[in-house]
Amino acid sequence: MTEKGFSIDFGAAPTGATAAEPAKGGAATHSALVILGSGPAGLTAAIYAARAELAPTVIGGYAPGGQLMLPSEVENFPGFPEGIQGPDLMTKMRAQAERFGAVMVDQDVERVDLTARPFRIWSAGREFTADALILATGASAIWLGLESETRLRGRGVSSCATCDGFFFKGQEVAVVGGGDSALEEALFLTRFATTVHLVHRRDTFRASKIMVARAEAHPKITIHRNREVIEVLGEKATEALVLRDTSSTGSQTTERLAVGGLFVAIGHRPNTALLGGALPVDEAGYLRLESGTSASAIDGVFVAGDVHDHRYRQAVTAAGDGCRAALDAERWLSEQASA
Repeated sequence: MTEKGFSIDFGAAPTGATAAEPAKGGAATHSALVILGSGPAGLTAAIYAARAELAPTVIGGYAPGGQLMLPSEVENFPGFPEGIQGPDLMTKMRAQAERFGAVMVDQDVERVDLTARPFRIWSAGREFTADALILATGASAIWLGLESETRLRGRGVSSCATCDGFFFKGQEVAVVGGGDSALEEALFLTRFATTVHLVHRRDTFRASKIMVARAEAHPKITIHRNREVIEVLGEKATEALVLRDTSSTGSQTTERLAVGGLFVAIGHRPNTALLGGALPVDEAGYLRLESGTSASAIDGVFVAGDVHDHRYRQAVTAAGDGCRAALDAERWLSEQASA
């Protein structure tokens, strides 16, 4: 069945579960397990749940695949000694989940209702219900909002030094931000880059004093205070930045800074708005987990990936989270069936 931005394969369900079927007459489409998100966490959860014959429905969005759909090479995901392009990795994970019976819905989720079971999910005007739910909606990097920045993502512009720093060995790079994360990124990049330019639009940093002291003392880090990036230069790859003076005594003058890479480290925003505050979050807005498992504060709702993890934010840790959430959901559904 194919609609605008919407594709579902309503193939035969595996033994032990009933695959989601198209709703008729406005009725909801029911699944034992619905997974929200189609990044490494969501798709790994789908693989495990489908192999357990739960026939999960994965609502992955109009742009499925998560942040790895940026056209950049992934060299630190196990099993690919030559590296693999992010979109290719996500395509393989999706195919693996579909092979075992996962149902893919390429639509955005508009809202959910977690007040009673079955849980209710609305997507593109359609309603889905689920006995159990895995939230793997991820977290989105906060970007500068420049057209050139968007155009050059994966071509020198990144939001993850751990993921992409190796590709800039022997080059000059820049990091934008003023918090601990930005300074951690800058310090990490000194392993590869000849010079790391730390650009901050204010005179003082939000980061801890010890992190600022380490950055100031590092011979490979050059700090540019009272500067903001207003343009990323380059056609097919990042070549330079245009910086503007933001100081009160400055005259809004601009300067060109030649770099081969730009790492934007001004924060991440967990994708939790669709929950409407139904689940508790920490001070940064990330979902809280219960008792060291993937369980949330609501019975039958499980959490995986960057929507709760603001420390590691790696594809492989997100995949591990997805495995854990699927195993927890499978166990919980089995307990409910035997109760």
